[in-house]
Amino acid sequence: MDHGRRTHRHRWHGGRSHSRVIPGRCLPCSHHGGAVSLDLSPRPGVAPRGDRILQHARLEASLLLRNGEQLLLALVIPIGLLVAGMLAGDGFGMGRQVFPASVIALALWSTSFTSLAINTGFERRNGVLERLAATPLTRADLVAGKALATAAIALGQVAIIAAVAVALGWRPVLDAGQSALAVLAAAFALICFAGFALALAGRLRAEATLAVANLIYILVAAGGALVIPLDRYPDVLRLPLLLLPAGALGETLRAAAEGRFTPFLVMILAAWSAVALFVARKAFRWTS
Repeated sequence: MDHGRRTHRHRWHGGRSHSRVIPGRCLPCSHHGGAVSLDLSPRPGVAPRGDRILQHARLEASLLLRNGEQLLLALVIPIGLLVAGMLAGDGFGMGRQVFPASVIALALWSTSFTSLAINTGFERRNGVLERLAATPLTRADLVAGKALATAAIALGQVAIIAAVAVALGWRPVLDAGQSALAVLAAAFALICFAGFALALAGRLRAEATLAVANLIYILVAAGGALVIPLDRYPDVLRLPLLLLPAGALGETLRAAAEGRFTPFLVMILAAWSAVALFVARKAFRWTS
């Protein structure tokens, strides 16, 4: 027997031969008369970082959309308010041109602050974040996934609410410069609200986060110049409200609907987003 061969040949009673494969050796190739190398050794590894973040963002978005309470905040309440205001004729006295912009501001606020704070709070309580930390996802990947999911849902909200508003007769003034400024303001506002949401969820228990987040949602929606235009408030409150992120976002979107240019408000939102990121970095805790 030749030990240099890769297969052992045996004779059948019929005179034909067959090959027996030796473990760890190469397989015979009848077509080329040679041998084909077959590597069955495991190759452990992780997916590229971009794929990991996208998959996590998809999971975060799907979980949020399956949650009835969060869907109520994200779409049902804003669209119900929009339809009622537009059918009332004058957007509850705000005017049909600016009222849908106020509703869009409310929707962005509900998704990037209230929904994110509540979901993250319960994830901490249930140990979800601890388990995810044991996966190839890094903490930066987890935050990036949440950010992408929040941005995707916010974009969907704006598209749906704007489509419903246009169907109900909304005709905003379309100015390229002001529209770009409004998009930038919305992006800074999402970062700002999300940062404070993570800080809140990272310090309080889940039940406390639920109560506080809903309370802040109502207070800001009713009295933070987010929905109600700034000129409806007393003079003494106008400047403080304008300097807060909710008021700056509401006024920016309403100004965009009327074709007015408000770069100062975008600068306010940019400054608040930096503050919120710093607070979230210092206050957020991954474990309860």
